Amino acid sequence: MLYNLLTPAIKSSSVNWASLILRVGMGVLMIPHGYGKLERFEGLSTRFMDFMGLGSSTSLILAIFAELVCSILLVLGFCTRAIIIPLIITMITAAFVAHADDPLSDKEHSLMYLTAYLAIFILGTGKYSIDALLFKKRAY
Repeated sequence: MLYNLLTPAIKSSSVNWASLILRVGMGVLMIPHGYGKLERFEGLSTRFMDFMGLGSSTSLILAIFAELVCSILLVLGFCTRAIIIPLIITMITAAFVAHADDPLSDKEHSLMYLTAYLAIFILGTGKYSIDALLFKKRAY
């Protein structure tokens, strides 16, 4: 048993479970951020960061889409690599644009989410997802 714990070998079942835990964990933890922005839309829409000159309201809508809609799809494992891209862009924007002048402690959450989203993008959706059911990949 100790040998199995210390062995660096990666089994496909371990990767699938790790992918599921990472996907669901990051999705569930991000949903309240998007929902909170949706609830406070009126108040935030005039003072939200204007990303690339799109306007405050449009930037807020894009952030809500990424943080709420894409996070729900992430939890389900639906079109995972495609829907993770808006989340990655949102976290890059949060860390390096919205909080550019802030100390690391203020950027920490967005950087942790960014790190996890990049890992999910590389790792893929795994066996326990809607993608696996739809595309019936047998390489797991």
